Amino acid sequence: MVDYPDYLQLDSLLSAQALESAKHGTPARDELLFIIIHQTYELWFKQILHELDLVEATFAGEQMDDAFLSDAVHGLGRIVSILKVLVNQVDILETMTPLDFLEFRDLLVPASGFQSFQWRLIETRLGLRPEDRIAFDGQPFEKKLRAQEQAALLALLKEASLVDRIDAWLARTPFLVMEDYDFAEAYRKAVAEMFENERAIVQSNDSLTEDDKNRQCAAFDASEASLTQILGDQVAESGWRFSDKALRSALFINLYRDEPAAHLPFQLLSLLMDIDELMAAWRHRHALLVQRMIGAKVGTGGSSGHGYLAETATRYRIFGDLFALTTYLIPRSALPPLPGAVQSAMRYQYSAK
Repeated sequence: MVDYPDYLQLDSLLSAQALESAKHGTPARDELLFIIIHQTYELWFKQILHELDLVEATFAGEQMDDAFLSDAVHGLGRIVSILKVLVNQVDILETMTPLDFLEFRDLLVPASGFQSFQWRLIETRLGLRPEDRIAFDGQPFEKKLRAQEQAALLALLKEASLVDRIDAWLARTPFLVMEDYDFAEAYRKAVAEMFENERAIVQSNDSLTEDDKNRQCAAFDASEASLTQILGDQVAESGWRFSDKALRSALFINLYRDEPAAHLPFQLLSLLMDIDELMAAWRHRHALLVQRMIGAKVGTGGSSGHGYLAETATRYRIFGDLFALTTYLIPRSALPPLPGAVQSAMRYQYSAK
């Protein structure tokens, strides 16, 4: 039999908060809070990595059993919930005032959040690349870690990230080209018809001058060209991270999200955006917290403190392509209906017996 304290190893857990200030003879009241918050972060990081194990395994092969897609969606949903907790934990940390923090801050040098191996694993496994990172102190980002952690991270960079696996999965979407149906052509035609209607409305508006009409029609031309750009075969060479096929598939899933076969894929893509957004929000809250606590002082790890963290909040985006796809959406009313064969393939089929 096992009891509650032994199962949770409470003796070890509750004795793992060693205050540096106490070691120097002047215990700082808020150092315990500081340690507990960061230990809790690391526990949640461990759970996120555990969820990523399942999600990555789901997309690891060249083929995927659709029955496991719901497990991946569930795992990503749990990561989203955890990230919300991480953002909200900053509220607790902000109950510590700058003067409270200064009582023990200098004792932490050179310890820094840069040394969180688990957070670097999360970023890397999701798909943040070395070239995406902001240079710090003229050294590769992993140099702040211990030697064995550096080796593990460099080995991980040679493997496919979740972004890579999602790209390969999206590229296998079967519904874009079926029998006499080609999604790219149907969408291009729908976009052309939508803007043709817009041009006709403008041209028939007697309250507009010829210059106004020409200016608005020119804007329609530019918008049409932009909307159909994503349908080309070389679009991924224009700064996108996803491949051409993956981008078109993601667009298709967003447009036809109401079809049963697109329900879970759409949820999955939405959750990936949630993860990107929440990680950016956490970095932003962290940056504001640092500015609130130390102003323009240098961080304990030697960084520029708030300035560095604020830049990571805007630069460190992993699933930016999914956000950019909204540029290419058109109203539901303008969507071309799916042919019967495609619609049938995307819907549940029940036969009465």
